[in-house]
Amino acid sequence: MKTLLQRYTLFSFLFMLLLTMSSCEAIGSIFKAGAWTGAIAVILVIGVVIWLFAKLLGGGGNRGSV
Repeated sequence: MKTLLQRYTLFSFLFMLLLTMSSCEAIGSIFKAGAWTGAIAVILVIGVVIWLFAKLLGGGGNRGSV
C-alpha cells in the first residue's frame, strides 16, 4: 500500500508541475540561464525519466536471491 501511495503522490506532483509550467516557459528560462545550464538541465531531466521508468517497471534490485 505504501508504494501505491508513493506512486500516486509522485504522479500528482508531476501532473501539477505539467499544468503550471508550459514548455515554452521552461525553454525560455533555460535559454536565459545559458547554454551550460540548459545542457545540465536536459541531462538531469533525461536521468530522472530513465530512473522513473526503471522504478515503475521494476528494474534494479535482486529479487528472491538468497
